[in-house]
Amino acid sequence: MCGIAGWVSYDPAEPVQQQVIDAMTRTMACRGPDDHGVWLDDRVALGHRRLAVIDPEGGSQPMTFRHGDRTVVALTYSGEVFNHRELREELARHGHRFRTSSDTEVVLHAYLEWGEDFTERLNGMYAFALWEPGKGELLLVRDRLGIKPLYYFPLRDGLLFGSEPKAIFAHPAARPAVDGEGMAELLSFTKTPGHAVYSGMRELRPGHTLRVRREGLRLRRYWEVEAREHTDDLDTTVGRVRELLDDIIARQLISDVPLCTLLSGGLDSSVITALAARQLERTGDGPVRSFALDFAAHAENFQADEWRGTPDTPYGHLLARHVGADHRVVTLDAPALMDPAHRAAVMRARDLPFDLGDGDTSLYLLFKAVREQSTVALSGESADELFGGYRWLHHPDSVAAPTFPWLAPPFGTGISGPGSGPGEALIDRGLIQKIELGDYRAQRYRDALTEVPHVPGASARERRMRELCYLHLTRFLPWMLDRKDRASMAVGLEVRVPFCDHRLVSYVFNTPWSMKTFDGREKSLLRAATRDLLPPEIADRVKAPYPTTKDPRYLEALRAELARVTRDPDNPVLALLDRPTLTTAVTEGLAAGEGLRTSAELVLALDFWLRSYDVRLDF
Repeated sequence: MCGIAGWVSYDPAEPVQQQVIDAMTRTMACRGPDDHGVWLDDRVALGHRRLAVIDPEGGSQPMTFRHGDRTVVALTYSGEVFNHRELREELARHGHRFRTSSDTEVVLHAYLEWGEDFTERLNGMYAFALWEPGKGELLLVRDRLGIKPLYYFPLRDGLLFGSEPKAIFAHPAARPAVDGEGMAELLSFTKTPGHAVYSGMRELRPGHTLRVRREGLRLRRYWEVEAREHTDDLDTTVGRVRELLDDIIARQLISDVPLCTLLSGGLDSSVITALAARQLERTGDGPVRSFALDFAAHAENFQADEWRGTPDTPYGHLLARHVGADHRVVTLDAPALMDPAHRAAVMRARDLPFDLGDGDTSLYLLFKAVREQSTVALSGESADELFGGYRWLHHPDSVAAPTFPWLAPPFGTGISGPGSGPGEALIDRGLIQKIELGDYRAQRYRDALTEVPHVPGASARERRMRELCYLHLTRFLPWMLDRKDRASMAVGLEVRVPFCDHRLVSYVFNTPWSMKTFDGREKSLLRAATRDLLPPEIADRVKAPYPTTKDPRYLEALRAELARVTRDPDNPVLALLDRPTLTTAVTEGLAAGEGLRTSAELVLALDFWLRSYDVRLDF
């Protein structure tokens, strides 16, 4: 999977330096614990940290292609190309010869054969950089859905790039700063494509390339979801979805290191695990290994609510028995979730503060446990965005609201007006007004709607649901993918997301909403395509969100941490907070107001971020 970093300098007075690229690369040691390397030319320095998954012996990087004593292309690459075997065969027919069995070398030769158009041929999750010394040009490439991250920071005469912002900040020319718009983006709970929050930094948009020349930068889109008329009937559509899933899982099970699935017991993870079990049985490589998360005393403390009707663990065991999986449950307690070292590791991995708290820490600790036995895991991200699983997609008020549906009433409960989130509860009202958070969200929503591709003649209902599906794929899913990437790569675990295969995304995006919900339920199409694989209890289970601990000790530990923040009058985070509400949360507990638990998590993350990253706030 790996982490990449680089520096291009066209200024002879500021040549690239070995110690600087070493420092940039070193920040991502957790992303690539197996190997590291750097490559320098007159105007470029490329760095790489490797997590060895395909051809552990032969895939070292940065990788070059040489003609005689001349380097033609140098590559630093993160990710997996799942059709690399087919591409290798095609390239071999064109006369290419390979030294390794790695997908990295296939990407290198694909560029040599097809130039920048090679992006059309890649199926996978990736972010990489190619340098051509003869042209003095760098090409940055990111996968179609943005599964793997890639940031860049333009300089006066060049550019910095990295898999994570921390790699860029290891260069002396880049320092963490956030202006008012960046803070609005941070608090907006929607991910604007290309926006990196930090001043001067950009995130390469999914499905885009960036060509870096002495004359400047050229951004090019090579893929996007397009509107196509769906002509298949229901039975054909169900069959096509299953056909795609079978092929995707078969491709994504290819690995030269131990592999597993993440199995919560919900529909999405159960589909992935059941398909993997069937494929591994077919090839004689079973049983499938699966992992699940649970909390200490969760069953005793669990109370059904409007979001979660049942705990996950019994359903995970049920599916595991059904498919014969080697299933293991990772159980976490409140002390582990509040351990300062664990929380700090999560926040360093994220590079930005978020309000998920134990939702992030538990994911990190789950992945840490999984990594002790597997290097690759398959996960169910994107099924809800693609097939329409979220509750707000089925609530008339949120569907009709002029904002992002996950922030619309009755789901948005923050203080900056309709379309806001509960994480704002402890944020200073004056600050929210100063950065114009409500207006920022509203403008980002309007901007997103202008991008939506429509099919002529569609009904008003179909047009609206297409808009909402597009918002989820381009503004919500990237946020979820980034969370998954950072938590997994912090422990050197590669997480693959089969539902993000661009062929499946293109097909299902253009399937009418009436077909996606043909039996009056969420994710009807996915259920129909995979029902034969699952026990009825799981096939018909109502979606439950990612779990959080119900242990009252966790809330008390959060309150104690908030009290610690308030005791230091010089703490920079206090300038961002509403003091009366903060006092209430500390004295009366986090159950005293709606959203206080979520906002407390955000405050603690902001506290760590401002102190550890020495962030300059320019607003």
